[in-house]
Amino acid sequence: MDLATARDFPLLKTQPQVREAPSATPGTVIDTEKLTIRYGERAAVQDVTLPFYRNLVTAIIGPSGCGKSTLLRTLNRMNDTIPGVGVEGKVLLDGRDIYASDFDVINLRRRVGMVFQQPNPFPKSIYDNVAFGVRINGLASSRSDLHDRVEQALRSAALWDEVKDRLKRNALELSGGEQQRVCIARALAVQPEVLLMDEPASALDPVSTAKIEELMFELKKRYSIVIVTHNMQQAARVSDFTAFLLSGALVEFSPTPHLFTTPVDPRTEAYITGRFG
Repeated sequence: MDLATARDFPLLKTQPQVREAPSATPGTVIDTEKLTIRYGERAAVQDVTLPFYRNLVTAIIGPSGCGKSTLLRTLNRMNDTIPGVGVEGKVLLDGRDIYASDFDVINLRRRVGMVFQQPNPFPKSIYDNVAFGVRINGLASSRSDLHDRVEQALRSAALWDEVKDRLKRNALELSGGEQQRVCIARALAVQPEVLLMDEPASALDPVSTAKIEELMFELKKRYSIVIVTHNMQQAARVSDFTAFLLSGALVEFSPTPHLFTTPVDPRTEAYITGRFG
């Protein structure tokens, strides 16, 4: 943020603006309560309380370094792998705190899958990539069940028709967009409840990006999706709710059409109109 914007919109000038969801909105699958995430003494996310609704797409937007990806990775404890990270507050999955000492982290990451910014298929066949999580979690009751899970995951990722005749080919031979959809299929094969997507199309061409966005409309019929994106047009196209973060704090959260057309907080309007970012 530039100095002029900082003077006009100091971070603590107003409280976060959270609009109530319409009465028809389904219940939440994940909630954060006063969530603060620290790297050592530095707070990357500060006192964030957010609902994530079942079978809807929630977008998290904000300028680079505002804590979007840090917040996302906290929802399935991926930040646990980073030394020095501290978490305060709660992250509730179906009402249970995932940071409780007795919470099964392996089961958490099966229930809350993740797709990263850069496609990261394993140097294995397409089939073995998608089957990987099913195998290590012991989820298939038979070879036939494993085949069915792989096919269903590839169909869910809108990739089956493109790769069904080359499942033994190395996944690294695919295009970038196809590789990303293999990674989505790999996440879906273990049948999660929630899918986290961290800038899933930022490394892709426009055609592949459009396929990923179209896929999200289908996936939310069965999964709850949280997407981090720097692309505000993408957030406006694919999400039902949008959260705007600034310097680690939640500024505004509301149904996406409201946030982009009638934002309540002047900092939100400044960001979405390009005055900073």
